[in-house]
Amino acid sequence: MKNFLKISLVLFLTVFAVSCGDDDNGGSVSSSDQTIADFVAGNPDYTSLAAALEVADLRTTLDGEAEFTVFAPNNAAFSTFLNDNGFASLDDVPVDVLRNTLLNHVVGGTNVSGDLTTGYINSLAIFGDTSANLSLFVDTSAGVSLNGISTVTTADIDVSNGVIHAVDTVIAIPTIVTQATANPAFSVLVDALVAASDGTTDYVALLSGSNSAPFTVFGPTNDAFTSLLGALGLSSLDDVPQDLLQIILNYHVLAGANVRAENLSEGLMATTFQGEDITISLENGPQIVDATGMPSNIIITDVQTSNGVVHAIDKVLLPQEAIDIVDPTINGLANMTPDLSILAEALVITGLDAVLADRDAEFTVFAPTNASFVTFLSDNGIPTLGDVPVDLLTQVLLNHVVGGISNAADLSTGYINSSATFGTTDDALSLYVNTDSGVALNGVSTVATADVTAANGVVHIVEGVIGLPTVVTFATADPTFETLVAALTRGDQPDYVSTLSTANGTSPAPFTVFAPTNTAFADLLAELGVGSLDDVNTATLTATLNTHVIAGANVRQEDLTNGTVMTLGDDVIIDADNGTITDQNGRVSTILVFNVQAANGVVHAIDTVLLPL
Repeated sequence: MKNFLKISLVLFLTVFAVSCGDDDNGGSVSSSDQTIADFVAGNPDYTSLAAALEVADLRTTLDGEAEFTVFAPNNAAFSTFLNDNGFASLDDVPVDVLRNTLLNHVVGGTNVSGDLTTGYINSLAIFGDTSANLSLFVDTSAGVSLNGISTVTTADIDVSNGVIHAVDTVIAIPTIVTQATANPAFSVLVDALVAASDGTTDYVALLSGSNSAPFTVFGPTNDAFTSLLGALGLSSLDDVPQDLLQIILNYHVLAGANVRAENLSEGLMATTFQGEDITISLENGPQIVDATGMPSNIIITDVQTSNGVVHAIDKVLLPQEAIDIVDPTINGLANMTPDLSILAEALVITGLDAVLADRDAEFTVFAPTNASFVTFLSDNGIPTLGDVPVDLLTQVLLNHVVGGISNAADLSTGYINSSATFGTTDDALSLYVNTDSGVALNGVSTVATADVTAANGVVHIVEGVIGLPTVVTFATADPTFETLVAALTRGDQPDYVSTLSTANGTSPAPFTVFAPTNTAFADLLAELGVGSLDDVNTATLTATLNTHVIAGANVRQEDLTNGTVMTLGDDVIIDADNGTITDQNGRVSTILVFNVQAANGVVHAIDTVLLPL
């Protein structure tokens, strides 16, 4: 079995750590006429620290004009450190180890207690023979602690070249496990490491040691694990089979490499301990793409330890091996993907979560990102998702769902049916798909990540919520109708856009529109002997456009009957048997495309412009 680890640690902001409280000495101490080195040398409680600085040749560094923040261990702390590590005295500590340990207590600049907040800061200690500084995790949730092992006992001792904070424990050089256990945001990860350990692999020991090191660990936060458990329908980590947990943890670790943020590049692929690859994407900020195709955001980078580096991520990564076991549904993928959390919430509100969790059905879902939902709510003046009427939200979501499985390669430019419906009917709304450059939907939404496979279908992550379309939506989305749009929006014409955007149920909606193609308009201009649409006079153009619209009716192909029909302009004659329309001049137009269904009417594409008498 592959010994592979998975620990992830890190997270939480970047700057300095923790608001150091005053302690048993009751507040700050002023020694502003002394340097850090002078203060340590003259204080009987720091004789061990003073001696260590001399041995490590750091006294001169802390005696100059450069400013530092020093977390200073007292004599008792040093005695414990030596005893715990089997050293009889300071002289037994290798100088390079002692020097790096001391530097792990030093931070550049002056950081008084008020500057410290929970999070990561860099000490002056370094990783191996590199210039990468080791990280310190500062926790201010209850006083001030460092790397989960050392507590500030006296804060803000003012000296001439910085500030000293007295601590009760030597801050040993951290490992990946040190940082994982220090940060409460990774408590579930730590539990997972323990739960995954067996007689063959001890993950805690592995990630604490040098075998296969250095490691690069992509560490999921507690929230990431919560999302995974919810997606799997499990109540706790205890419900995850140990072999599956091992597979998942191994997939978060790279062995033999200390890959820092500056080493990440677009499209970089790396093989994990588990054996499968992950892919780095930088287009939308640093992300990792796993076998699901759903990206995980790297939310904190470069938590450097002595045996590797940790990058915090907001989604648990899944290799194909785990997917084959877990087999998440579309609803499961939404729940385990941070950037689809609003979609997951909307599915619950509407009850569609159960529909998309059905393993006996197959769907194609165009899944909007969180940013897409935020823009959608803002554009429609809606404060929160909970303020959207449930029936409306249901239809909007269904407008992103297509029956069956359609991978990107299966999509072509044209119309397909979504699962949303017109009014109270069963007539499906149409989606206009344009594949000329990527995949665009109704001219308002673009596929960003395609072909994310689920147990019951496929997900395409989109940028832009696909709102319920009007007949205007299709006219503007489909380049086949560019000339029609130009005619409808010509400055001397009525406000057709506003009229044809009227919501269903409000007069004069719904509409039935017979929409001439660009070719139909080109033929008309040739027939009229004019060079462009601009040469058609105002009244003629208005009457012509009106002749293509029936108000107050959603007349689909199946509703067409032979006979005369009244439009907003002249009457036209329908031949339902042959799918043609004849205007009052005897000119015949053939219906090329039927039933492009909008939320406020239906569009039929025709090959000849209808003219009034």
